[in-house]
Amino acid sequence: MKLTLIKSEKDLSFYSADTESSLKLPFVGKVSAGFPSPAEEYTELSLDLNQSLVKNPSSTFYARVKGSSMIDAGIKEGDILVIDRSLEPSNGKKAVCYIDGEFTLKTIKKEKQKLWLLPANPDYKPIEIKEENDFVIWGIVTYVIHKM
Repeated sequence: MKLTLIKSEKDLSFYSADTESSLKLPFVGKVSAGFPSPAEEYTELSLDLNQSLVKNPSSTFYARVKGSSMIDAGIKEGDILVIDRSLEPSNGKKAVCYIDGEFTLKTIKKEKQKLWLLPANPDYKPIEIKEENDFVIWGIVTYVIHKM
């Protein structure tokens, strides 16, 4: 999967999704996270990450995370986000938002008539979206890829 840099911002660097290329990787199937099961067979299949991670190629982008505002949600600096711009935003979703000239990654929270962008780190404050803000929910995060 080749990433082509589109734009680099303070908190995120954006990349286009190259879904034209195909890289089939070995895929083991099921791996038990509980007790090992000797009854399950080892079957080697192939897995294409483009097909698995990208449902809407024309509206999917990648971004590399900068900063630590989502660390308690398991999203760390350097992680790669798979962002789908065709998905509808909803309460509790992780979203890439454009607010007052900058991009940020936060959790959407709609509460009565208020909209909040919530960080996942106590060092950062929630952001209340007000009428005077230049604001758009740019896309919804569908996957986070990070090194263990």
